[in-house]
Amino acid sequence: MCGITGFADLTADFLSQKDENIALLKKMHKTIAHRGGDAEGEYLSKYVGLGHARLTIRGLDAKSNQPLVRSRGGFEYAVVYNGEIYNTADINKELTKKGYIFETNSDTETVLYAYMEYGVDCVGLFNGIFAFAVWDGRLERLCLFRDRSGIKPLFYTIKDGLLVFGSEPKAIFAHPRIDPIIDDDSLRKVFSILPARTEGDGVFKNLYEIKYGCYAVFDRNGFSQKRYWQLESAPHTEDFETTAAHLKSLIIDSVRGQMVSDVPVCSFLSGGLDSCIVTAIAAEYLAEKKKFLNTFSFDFTENDRYFKSNSFQPEQDKPYVKKMLAHFRLNHTFLECSQSELADYLYKAVDAKDMPGMADVDASLLYFCKEVKKHNKVTLTGECADEIFAGYPWFHREEFINADTFPWSINIDVRESMLKSEVADRLDIKAYVREIYKNTLAKVPYLDGETGIKRRQREISFLNLNQFMTTLLWRMDTASMYSGLEARVPFADHRIIEYMWNVPFDMKCPDGVVKGLLRESAKGLLPDELRLRKKSPYPKTYNPEYERILKEKLNHIINDKNAPINDIIDKNAAISLVSAPSEYGKPWFGQLMSTPQMIAYLIQVNYWLEKFGY
Repeated sequence: MCGITGFADLTADFLSQKDENIALLKKMHKTIAHRGGDAEGEYLSKYVGLGHARLTIRGLDAKSNQPLVRSRGGFEYAVVYNGEIYNTADINKELTKKGYIFETNSDTETVLYAYMEYGVDCVGLFNGIFAFAVWDGRLERLCLFRDRSGIKPLFYTIKDGLLVFGSEPKAIFAHPRIDPIIDDDSLRKVFSILPARTEGDGVFKNLYEIKYGCYAVFDRNGFSQKRYWQLESAPHTEDFETTAAHLKSLIIDSVRGQMVSDVPVCSFLSGGLDSCIVTAIAAEYLAEKKKFLNTFSFDFTENDRYFKSNSFQPEQDKPYVKKMLAHFRLNHTFLECSQSELADYLYKAVDAKDMPGMADVDASLLYFCKEVKKHNKVTLTGECADEIFAGYPWFHREEFINADTFPWSINIDVRESMLKSEVADRLDIKAYVREIYKNTLAKVPYLDGETGIKRRQREISFLNLNQFMTTLLWRMDTASMYSGLEARVPFADHRIIEYMWNVPFDMKCPDGVVKGLLRESAKGLLPDELRLRKKSPYPKTYNPEYERILKEKLNHIINDKNAPINDIIDKNAAISLVSAPSEYGKPWFGQLMSTPQMIAYLIQVNYWLEKFGY
């Protein structure tokens, strides 16, 4: 896993100022060196420059360093690649038959040779998580590719014929011709749908992202983006027992396939159904090799004392982690974050994402990933199961299902109330949300003849896969890679997503049992006390000390005449927010973001505005 960046201009001659452009590539990839500090490299030709920061996971020797360059027919082909291809062995067999000779053990060489043989269609061969760029010297084009689920990010911008790309916006902004511009449209997104992002949108003015399941070509005809993968609706013909068995085989194959690595793999273990399934399969895989799996769970200091049960988070995780430890031989570490560390990491989370995010939900994961990296370079996670198997409350509760908007954010009044009246009028965030919502629904691949609640359930599923899941994947990538930790997501295997897309809702949740199909498929993998545990989301702190720190920080901001957010938010509304009793059971985004997280979000927004010179 790595960081990639670069630029291309088919009217330029970058070699005429070679030293300056190599220095520029170094400057760009150093901004994302946290994604991989094991090696770095640059490639420069007349029309293109590529930069790379490498995290060594497979092919540990220097021959696998990037950019990787190969020649054929007198033309150079170069690649910078961020990701893991899990079916490398099968692809290599076919490429070897076609005469390709592999000089490394890295899947980077597989990616480049596959492109050289199949062109842009190579991307359809890959089962994995990836974002990569290939310079094709024969056709004089730069191609950008992103995985099917949007697990690995890839941002870009185009200005006066110059294309600049990077794993993170900061790499793009390191180019002297590209400025980070926050305009009204940026603010509209920040106060309406963020932490979610519209597919392909980068929040800053003229910043975009290659859409998931897409590739782009930049050549003398300009820039074009094409979708190579999308969901297709079809009748599901298997019965419940067959479906559960089929799903179980897919999950086991995905987890075991993602254990491929030249360094040890660990797992996040929350005690919830999803992470327990992944951990159980991975532990068995390593047990066959007489090895133990490292596992990590997360919590906050004194949460035992202050935890508040609510409909979104009914119980704590630690007792269930201990049940896993009683059933499996694991090398487990309990990690805790203090309230002051959590507050400090709000700013680091913005540094990681280059924009505000899920407040302390981001900050805590960032902190925990830093701690995990002290032990391992690669981890498995249970991410994406709730989106795929209908685990969230908005799949089940009538008020969410019937809401004619994004179900994880059905009421944006609290956001709008924070704005000055003239800013609220100018941004018109409700109109913006309606537009994005309708545009997203227009992409739903409906099943012919599907009506009523079944049609709505398909819409809810698509909205989750298209926006909410990609938001959490982006959170996982930025939080993990900020410390050079590779996070793998077995449930986001495209074969599982494709299969589950057409499984009827009443089979996913038989008799109303949340994720009942997944629970059925876990028979034989987990004991019933874990397999049947009621869903509980990612942990958050309930310690009043954290809220006290937040209120102190926001009070300081709203009383600072130079704080940029004061040009946007209403001071009286902010004061009311700080002084009002906290509400933990009514999130304004997702399941976890309630009153304290709104305060934290405003702190993040102010820091973001300061950092990028609003």
